[in-house]
Amino acid sequence: MRRRFAGSLGFVALVAASFVGAPPGGAAGSDDFPVIVKADNGKVEIEERPERIVSLSASATEILFAIGAGDQVVAVDEQSDYPAGVPTTDLSGYEPNIEAIAGYEPDLVVVGSPGVAEPLERLDIPVIEDDAPTRLKGAYRQFRRLGKATGHRDEADDAVAGMKQEIADLVEGVPDRDAPATAYWELDDTYYSVTSETFIGQVLTLAGLTNIADEADDTTDYPQLTSEFIVSADPDFILLADTECCGQSAETVADRPGWADLTAVRDGGVVELDDDVASRWGPRVVELFEVIVESTTT
Repeated sequence: MRRRFAGSLGFVALVAASFVGAPPGGAAGSDDFPVIVKADNGKVEIEERPERIVSLSASATEILFAIGAGDQVVAVDEQSDYPAGVPTTDLSGYEPNIEAIAGYEPDLVVVGSPGVAEPLERLDIPVIEDDAPTRLKGAYRQFRRLGKATGHRDEADDAVAGMKQEIADLVEGVPDRDAPATAYWELDDTYYSVTSETFIGQVLTLAGLTNIADEADDTTDYPQLTSEFIVSADPDFILLADTECCGQSAETVADRPGWADLTAVRDGGVVELDDDVASRWGPRVVELFEVIVESTTT
């Protein structure tokens, strides 16, 4: 699988409402260091406000720029291409070249994959590991964690509050349906998908959609479905998160054997997503959610 990583509307509204609230107070400026942040690789102490940050996570890169820490970022990995003008390099976030990373003389490195932090820590470089979250609240925690680590706590709190409110407003617009609408989320053209126990799965639930992958006979939250399973489920919507990586589209889906008569294909329910937006948990989550809601309720 390529690295990207039901319920009533009453429940959806309740969940959305729980995301809206006043952010914790407190500002972090240049005089507030040292700080200790709790990351996925443990507690990380940062002695001074970092001025040479290397980001090896596309989602973290987007978050850093969204909270006002962009000027402190000196290099990002090859997958980081947003926002425009980020200092993209050929660094890999999955198979890191430790010597190349150290060459940027970073005072903070942010990674998004397990196992990357340890060799950098041996060089006494502070490393924050932010693995893919399984819920929106996990993404919000990463905003606040990076805000604290970079001296932009207030900006991070503001970003989170804004995202929560925008998502809550979008959920308000999800109509009540006579029958639940079903959806299939496609990670790639070999039919890998996601269950409701994932970050994307929660987004689908908030949009009022029932995820067909929840019925898969699989022990993972990223099951590989079969064409037969998907055809049998006959989803109302097919959301393609593989338009760029795999060249998939409404047309290619309709050409698959046995798929032309699916409800989603017949009724125009195939939604072509931007792979990057669909696979990252940064500030563009709101953009993704808006596309999903608008595409499945109009």
